[in-house]
Amino acid sequence: MAEIVLETARLILRRPVEGDAEAQFRLTNTPGVMAHLGGVQTLAQIARREAQARDSFAREGFGFMMLVEKASGELVGRCGLKRVTTQRAPSVGDHEVGWMVRQDRWRRGYAGEAMGAVLAWAFGPIGAPHVVALTSQSNVPSWRLMEKLGMERRPELDFADPEYPPQDNPTIVYRLTADRWRARQ
Repeated sequence: MAEIVLETARLILRRPVEGDAEAQFRLTNTPGVMAHLGGVQTLAQIARREAQARDSFAREGFGFMMLVEKASGELVGRCGLKRVTTQRAPSVGDHEVGWMVRQDRWRRGYAGEAMGAVLAWAFGPIGAPHVVALTSQSNVPSWRLMEKLGMERRPELDFADPEYPPQDNPTIVYRLTADRWRARQ
């Protein structure tokens, strides 16, 4: 049984376990979901990403989690907190938040609900002084959620990421400090 890290009214956020990569490959690895995330990935790429999430939990006590819908028990995405590892990013080493929700669960508010819990976790028990979120200018729903969460656009932290196609460059960065988040609560 996977360890539950966080819960919201409708969601369970749990640590990744063996087998999650296969479920993600089937449910979230679609052209629509992956349009601004580097495109559809191989099962091996997803498994490598999940191994990194498990390693992050073992090393730092936080990482990306599986997003499970309470009503159905189904995997509906992933979200969490990790370190920025992209070497071209000026914010390398910072705490980074992120999310993805499978396409048939879009427009239900799951990403915002999950990220509210992740931010409380990041600024509470984890003790992050600030978090960043990375996306592309073309990923309007993503940066709109960042703004709704109180994050501020930080153009001085933008960077070109060769892992992404031209339409998803540059990578743009939003930032939220613990003090600003607490002031909004």
